[in-house]
Amino acid sequence: MQVEAVHRLDRPVDPDRDHLLGPPDAGITLVEYGSYGCPHCSAANERITEVRNELGSRMRYVFRHRPLRGNPLARRAAEIIECAASPEEFWRLHVALMSRSENLAEQDLAWAAAEVGLDPEAALNGDIPRPARERVAADDGSADASGVEVTPTFFINGLRYEGPWDESAFADALLGSLGHRVRVAALQFASWAPSAGLLLLLAALLAIVLANTAMGPAFEQFWELPLGFTLGDGGYSMSLREWIDDGLLTLFFFVVGLEIKREFTVGHLASRRAAALPIAAAVGGMVVPAALYVLLVGGGNAWSHGWGVPMATDTAFAIALIAVLGRRVPIELRIFLTAAAIVDDIGAILVIAMFYSTQLDLVSLLMALVVVAGLALLNWAHVYRAGPYLALGLLLWLYVHVGGLHPTLAGVVLAMFIPTRPPPDYRTLSIQADVILSAEAERGGEALRRGPSESALRALDDIHNRLESPADRMLRHAGPRSSYVILPLFALANAGVVVDTQAFVSHAPLMLGIIAGLSVGKPVGIVLAAWLSVRLGLATKPGAYDWLQLAGAGMLAGIGFTMSLFIAGQAYATSEDFAAAKIAVFSASLLAALAGTLLLWVAGKDGER
Repeated sequence: MQVEAVHRLDRPVDPDRDHLLGPPDAGITLVEYGSYGCPHCSAANERITEVRNELGSRMRYVFRHRPLRGNPLARRAAEIIECAASPEEFWRLHVALMSRSENLAEQDLAWAAAEVGLDPEAALNGDIPRPARERVAADDGSADASGVEVTPTFFINGLRYEGPWDESAFADALLGSLGHRVRVAALQFASWAPSAGLLLLLAALLAIVLANTAMGPAFEQFWELPLGFTLGDGGYSMSLREWIDDGLLTLFFFVVGLEIKREFTVGHLASRRAAALPIAAAVGGMVVPAALYVLLVGGGNAWSHGWGVPMATDTAFAIALIAVLGRRVPIELRIFLTAAAIVDDIGAILVIAMFYSTQLDLVSLLMALVVVAGLALLNWAHVYRAGPYLALGLLLWLYVHVGGLHPTLAGVVLAMFIPTRPPPDYRTLSIQADVILSAEAERGGEALRRGPSESALRALDDIHNRLESPADRMLRHAGPRSSYVILPLFALANAGVVVDTQAFVSHAPLMLGIIAGLSVGKPVGIVLAAWLSVRLGLATKPGAYDWLQLAGAGMLAGIGFTMSLFIAGQAYATSEDFAAAKIAVFSASLLAALAGTLLLWVAGKDGER
């Protein structure tokens, strides 16, 4: 899941070292990382002046240097202006140089050097007092630590501002309008790595609590409410839970399919050398738990069909725990676990398709193949609009559902045909956008003109669409909806179970098979398969983490929550068996989470010494 990062200001505003305008007790602080020689900073500076005039004493403005890379004049200008004898002189020279940013030249720097008492020729050659150079370097380092990549970049009360630079948008952000506050709060939560896992956990706990109170029967009846439509004498209806499991969860599988496609094209599984270790580990992490389950449960009984339950890994929970551990877990180990989980997802999808489908309707499946051929044709024809793919995807879902396969598989198939594109030519697109916007700006004062022309808007839409491939765009939009809406809903609808200790007696083999498969089979299978692949020369283990840390990651892979519950719902015919499987999955996931976190904590501590 890709989520826009919310960066915080690395270094608090310090009146003794920062250049600022406005009262120190102002409620709004706007920090700009900018550069002389940057035309965008010059344009944005006009908007800042307008906003300062509007807000007055309610705002203080801080300027920090972020000299343009590859532009020696920009850095030299920043170092020269740091030699100003007073704040008043700094701001006078700042305004003068910023107004020359589009055409900054050596004579501008020579003039500024003379104004601050430096020899112009010596200053142009780099003979500038050390404190001035160190101050610019400190601002530059602060920019790196704050996640600044372009100039200008703004921070409002410590949080990076990502919106437009026009006066109205700036004012909304600075004054903290409700819409802006909600957006920032949502992005802050989403950018916190454990957020998706935490939301999933809260939804599951809420479902369990409600199921074990007097509200339990009503809570269960709510999810069984029929929901559908009628058309003439016909119609279609499913329970609310089925719409979530068979309908909404298709989007989750669609996101999984897009992530699989990305990993095998440009991600960590794109090269054989990088993919070998997580692929081997994931295969071991699927085979050993399934075999251990069959060994403990036995074959030929009502529970033997549940061998797929302990095969799955819940990536959201595993990655959330690794994020909580912070620097104790090397980034390479997080990459390994994520890649292994992707392969694990592929295995789970194949298992569902091959072993957990109902009686097949060959005519409907044949029609599904026709729809797949249509998707392939769209991809071959380089159709980059999402509409045709989504329309065929809806049709595919219907035929797969009627055909007897689980309808969520339609999401994976659809994702495979969403097109990617060659990287965009940013320079050409930037020039085209500048030409369009400049032409529209010149016509902005015409009578009866309310905004950009329709042709300009269409061209800008096309430029925007070209910046990102359809697959990447859909993953960016669908990923957060899957993690923060659909998976919590799935947990709320499916995790509710009446905790009954009698289940440990009446369903002992089933529960032992699931618990042992997830908490023991998973880490053993992952470590054993990884070790064998390295031993046989098929893969290479990065030196950034040791085998003990890999074992800790293997234990976290035993958290099988979402996919395990999903497969359990398909594998067990009775509600009693499904309830026992839920308890077993929860118990095994909790055990795996505690053991994996403890092992990675100890291994990380040892690594720090």
